[in-house]
Formats: sequence, structure tokens, C-alpha cells
Amino acid sequence: MSDLTNTSPPPAASLNARPTAWRIADFKEMTKPGITLMVVLTSGLGYLLAGGETFSFTLLVFTLLGTGLVSGGASALNHVLERDTDALMLRTANRPLPTGRVDPDVALLFGVTVAVTGLLVLYFAVNPLTALLGVAALAGYVFVYTPLKRRSSLATIIGAVPGAIPPMMGWSAVRNEIDLAAWVLFGLLFFWQMPHFLAIAWLCREDYAKGGFPLLTVSDQDGSRTGRQAVLWGAALVPVSLMPSALGLMGTLYFVGALVLGLVYLAFGLAFARSRTTPAARRLMFSSILYFPAVLLVMLLDRVVSRM
Repeated sequence: MSDLTNTSPPPAASLNARPTAWRIADFKEMTKPGITLMVVLTSGLGYLLAGGETFSFTLLVFTLLGTGLVSGGASALNHVLERDTDALMLRTANRPLPTGRVDPDVALLFGVTVAVTGLLVLYFAVNPLTALLGVAALAGYVFVYTPLKRRSSLATIIGAVPGAIPPMMGWSAVRNEIDLAAWVLFGLLFFWQMPHFLAIAWLCREDYAKGGFPLLTVSDQDGSRTGRQAVLWGAALVPVSLMPSALGLMGTLYFVGALVLGLVYLAFGLAFARSRTTPAARRLMFSSILYFPAVLLVMLLDRVVSRM
């Protein structure tokens, strides 16, 4: 998931009044709090769906903490690797590294420390399998997706893979295995991300072109291919989102709710494919942001109803 908003502190010239506060804000920004929060929530989703004979709050805390640290560290490393291209794009030019507010070596040390700490938490406080999934997510995001963005539009698909691993981490924290249900959770996150990514890429296509990123939306001048992709991924999400009920993880309430939400999400994708305008892309992006919390809410309601 990507951020469209630029929430960076003011340029360095205005930092003298509160240097410590801004320094903390800069390091926080490098962890991409919005993305990290989503990662933590989806990891918690996997943990809760995995169930187990006894619920361990301590294990849940360590799972969320480790997963969040790995995500935050990976985001910081992404800032380091993309500092040159970030300087070329309007929405990222005011980030801590392009503006010189944070030294690249310091940011590198920060990212590595945070990520490794998260992996150690997962390994020693959760289990080695969950830590291994954390390694896969970290490596996929930093060493595969980030450099591939400069070379191929396939980076969008590759980037959805590490983004879909967190619920598997929550699942493996409880079950210590990766079974079909874990892969269904992976698929739910994977397919949800694609229309979301495409909408953002369309809204920021001029910026991406300036940064030298050969994304689909940069070469697809009229948006026809981007629209088709948004519809295809959105359509694939609908049956995948119903699989938790088919596997017995969720009940009828979730099935109906997920079906309705999936069709609504698909409808926004179809609207964008037809018009290929900025307002339509913005509506698709916002619908994607609302879709997942809504799915989580339906899951929670389904669990409550099933226990009544």
C-alpha cells in the first residue's frame, strides 16, 4: 500500500526551533506509519483467524511488535534506496533524505537495526517459521520490489507479494505452519492491493515519469490497459475473498458481507476503466482504503454472531 500524502516536516531551514521534535518526526516518517499500521492489522487478522486452543495475549503482542518492526525497518531502507528518485518527484521530494534532514548512513543504520530487531523478536518470542516469513517479506520488498521499480512495470505485482505475507505471519505464529487457509489470507491481501496500487499509480503517473519509474500507468497514455488490469484484479478478488467461508474459517454473515464489498470494490474499478479520469481513480483509491477495514469489521461481526 502506498501513501499519496506528503506529511514531511518543513525544510531544514525552519527546523531550528524544535530540532529534536522534527528529528523524531523524520525517523517516524521513514517507517511509513500508515503502511506499517496496515501490516500490523493484517498480521493480527491472521493471528485471530488461526484461533488455537488457548488465546495468548503475550504471543499476539510479540507477533504484532515483530511484524511492525520488520515493516518499519523495510520502509526506512526503501527511503534509503530511493532517495535520489524521491528527490525528483513532487510527492516525495520533501522526505527526510532528499531534503538532507537525515543522513543516508544514519537512515541505513536505523532501518537495519529496526528490521533486525523485529526479526529477532519473531524468532525468539514467536517461532522460527514466522521469522522466516518476515525475512521473505523484508527481502522481497527491499531487494526485489524496490530496485525492480526502476526497470519494469511488473514491480507492481512483485510488490504485492511482501505486502500479502503479514497475515500469513499472524497465522503461523499460532499454528506454526503454512496451510491452505494461510495461502487464502495471502491471496485476499494480494488481490486487494492491485487495484489500490493501480489507482495510485494513475494519480501519480506524472510524478513516476519524472522519477524514471516505468510503471504501466506511465506508458499507458489513455489508461485503457490500466483500467482493464484494475477490473481483472478486482474480479479475481471476489471469489478469493469468499474462500474463508468455504474453508470454515468464517460463516454466512462474512460470506454475504465479503460478496457485497467485493462487488462494490469491483464496481469502482469498472467505473475507472470506463472513464479513466482522475476523479474515478481517486474514488477507486478511496474505495480500496475503505474495503479492507470493512472486511475486517465483517469478520469481527461474523465471529461475534457465531459465538452467540
